[in-house]
Amino acid sequence: MIGFLRGQLLKATPERLLLDVQGVGYEVHVPLSTWYEIEKRRDEPIGLFIHTHLREDGIALFGFWTEREKLLFERLIAVSGIGPRLARVILSGMAPDDLLGAIAAGDVGRLSTIPGVGKKTAERMVLELKDKMRELAAELPDKAAAAPAADQDVVSALVNLGYKASLAERAVGEVRRERPDAAFNELLRASLNRLSRA
Repeated sequence: MIGFLRGQLLKATPERLLLDVQGVGYEVHVPLSTWYEIEKRRDEPIGLFIHTHLREDGIALFGFWTEREKLLFERLIAVSGIGPRLARVILSGMAPDDLLGAIAAGDVGRLSTIPGVGKKTAERMVLELKDKMRELAAELPDKAAAAPAADQDVVSALVNLGYKASLAERAVGEVRRERPDAAFNELLRASLNRLSRA
């Protein structure tokens, strides 16, 4: 089983990439969260945590920027009705910390907003993963503390400007981590700046 690959990027799309590892090209499927990280470092060697998925018709590799994302992916594919492709879409549709928080809180409505996830799939995710996700979510700060009203207002403002909610939430979350005391205006400016570079 392949668990980790480090190599030079030959080709990349938001869904998959071709990684040259000492002359061997590995095709690796990635979620958007990993692709965004790779986009920032296109000319550097890339290291990815790998989930090797065995199928009757071959082997598929799924790559993740962090071990935590890989673990989340493996928990998701353990849910009945969720295969690796849908799990990749789920990780692309919501930032890992937000996904953890939504599952731990049993927020079916929020999970249903992910493309490809209907109400029944969201309910199954909560039912089968809630307790397991609590272990991972325990490492997260309390959601109320982590996402003050100002953050939600900034996300709303960005969505009104035409950005996707998942991208807006990610940008605001990243800025909030860098500037924990940022007020609304500063948070909005920095988030817009980050989104314009994406």
